[in-house]
Amino acid sequence: MSTYAKPIEHLIDALTRLPGIGKKTASRLALHILRSSSSEAQELARAILDVKEKIRLCSTCFNLTDEDPCRICQDTHRSRETLCVVEGPNDLIAIENTGIFNGRYHVLHGTISPLEGIGPDDIKIKELVGRLQNGGISEVILATNPTVEGGTTALYLTDLIKPLGIKMTRIAYGIPMGSEIEYSDGMTLSKAFEGRREL
Repeated sequence: MSTYAKPIEHLIDALTRLPGIGKKTASRLALHILRSSSSEAQELARAILDVKEKIRLCSTCFNLTDEDPCRICQDTHRSRETLCVVEGPNDLIAIENTGIFNGRYHVLHGTISPLEGIGPDDIKIKELVGRLQNGGISEVILATNPTVEGGTTALYLTDLIKPLGIKMTRIAYGIPMGSEIEYSDGMTLSKAFEGRREL
């Protein structure tokens, strides 16, 4: 039998479905929300609904956005000749936070992973090739994670893009093997970009 009232128990159950949130943390968060003012709770609920209702994928780079094209694609000060390919929006944000890259992005929304049944058609590779065939891009920087899946995806993209005559580089392995780009510090990401090499 639960020691919490049903609405609190329901909120705790909902919070435990979030990644990295266990029962203890969910209980703390639920009690914090309970103690907060009605306006703070409504603001939180409104923010969650806004994200679900207003966020979509940019039709150009496939980053998460509330306007199309996204702010990065609209920025006329960014280089149109260099395209950085990342696995997900969190990787894009991590790179942007370093301030070292001033080109454009393409978000794949995953990696090729035969064990999980994810093939090239399940991520945004066809859209990437379409962008490259439209011309204007002289370098593609592969910034996939240094994991087996990230390496497989980079190799597949290299074989696909090289025949187009576009320079291909991959960020250097300043990022430890098996780690994720979004969790890397700014200096490590900066060094990885500076040490990228042609494929």
